[in-house]
Amino acid sequence: MMDRRRFLWTSLAGALAAPLAAEAQTAEKIARIGMLRSENRPPGDPAMIRAIAAFRDGLQDEGYTEGQHYRIDYRFPKTEVDAAKLAQAMVGDKVDVIHAAAFVAIDAARKATKTIPIVAHDYETDPVAAGFVATLAKPGGNITGMFLDLPELAGKLLELVKMTISGLRRVAVLWDPFTGKAQVVAVQQASKALSVEVQILEARAETLEQTVRKAADHKAGPLLLLGSPVISAGHRRIADAAAANRLPSIGLFPSFARAGGLMAYGPEFVDQFRQEGRMVAKILRGAKPADLPVERPTKFELVINLKTAKALGLTFPPSLLLRADQIIE
Repeated sequence: MMDRRRFLWTSLAGALAAPLAAEAQTAEKIARIGMLRSENRPPGDPAMIRAIAAFRDGLQDEGYTEGQHYRIDYRFPKTEVDAAKLAQAMVGDKVDVIHAAAFVAIDAARKATKTIPIVAHDYETDPVAAGFVATLAKPGGNITGMFLDLPELAGKLLELVKMTISGLRRVAVLWDPFTGKAQVVAVQQASKALSVEVQILEARAETLEQTVRKAADHKAGPLLLLGSPVISAGHRRIADAAAANRLPSIGLFPSFARAGGLMAYGPEFVDQFRQEGRMVAKILRGAKPADLPVERPTKFELVINLKTAKALGLTFPPSLLLRADQIIE
């Protein structure tokens, strides 16, 4: 009788423990995604909120639900030293995947780990020249992600400026030194093909307005903005300063024209973050970054701000207006 009673209690205890064990096992399966973003934007920035929401949507597209299948650990370094420390901390915490945005974060993550998968988001770097990947088709290491084709895009921006400003000879180029020289090399090569002289101006977060004023005072020509977290975060300030100094301006992303710049041509970053979410999901499912080809944005938008053009006394060629994806009046 005692043995039978002990058997029943043991069986009941086992039955009660089974669900608890299953729950514990499920909890252990929640993946940890470390998000390292050296983009000089506060977490509450509207663009940041849209980007992270798109990233989650990409994971959801692949069947991954936040809280059920994964959680995101957010880190926003303000300096290179911060980025290095936070990347090392993520490695110490044994995150499953690192999503790194902008060169400083990607470089910090790469130096911190050779084994944890890294999905990169970078519009300013040549990933092969930087040593992030072996080739675009076969990255070969622990890094893959989304990168721009810089030479082609730099040439396109200069071409659009030349179509808009008759007799163009000089262009002032706003460049962030922390993004490396790949963009500068690309725009210099494109300028030779179009017979346009470029003057490179360094972009610093605390002196953006002064730099724009300097370009106007020196008659450096229209202002062309290269890609940079600092420049993107300062779109409104740059657009306002360009308007105040009657300086035509073109940016790399549609958001610049919407902020008041003369025009912009480039990818809509929200689409890229969604695709990066899908890439992370594939890695969580077992894919290796070494085998996941680096991707390029496929959709580019030309946005023209007619309101700004009228204030500057400029007229766009009809052929260019017909090509625009959006015209702001």
